[in-house]
Amino acid sequence: MTEHDLKPESTVPEGESSLEGRMEAKRRSDRLSSITWALILIWVGLVFMAVNLGWLEPSRTSIVHPWVSTLAGMGVWSAIFLGAGGLVFIEALIRTFAKPYRSTDGGNFFLAAIFLGVGLSAIFGWRVVWPLVLIAMGLFALLSALIRR
Repeated sequence: MTEHDLKPESTVPEGESSLEGRMEAKRRSDRLSSITWALILIWVGLVFMAVNLGWLEPSRTSIVHPWVSTLAGMGVWSAIFLGAGGLVFIEALIRTFAKPYRSTDGGNFFLAAIFLGVGLSAIFGWRVVWPLVLIAMGLFALLSALIRR
């Protein structure tokens, strides 16, 4: 046996630098993203269970205020997108401010803006929400550009 036989094989494909290989390996073993998507699945299950148990039926709300009754009467998918958007937004904040999880792209902010926009459209309507989504996406892009490693 030679010394070369005892060294572990590199997982970096030929033609790629070791930095690109490390970044790809980091993407494959990203715990924060796995936790976020697991929480989204749990959230979706909780929303569907609440609908099946009758907890999200608008007919059960006795609230008189129109804004709150609109919120209580929103659809299942709006609730799902609001929760998913909130979770992805929290992940994006962690990726922006926590060094071990820092990411260079703002993709999570964009996804959070889209999810929250879809969820909020049932409450405020698309005429109000889509400009807010565009503004939020621009602010997130600016924040991502200003906060670098």
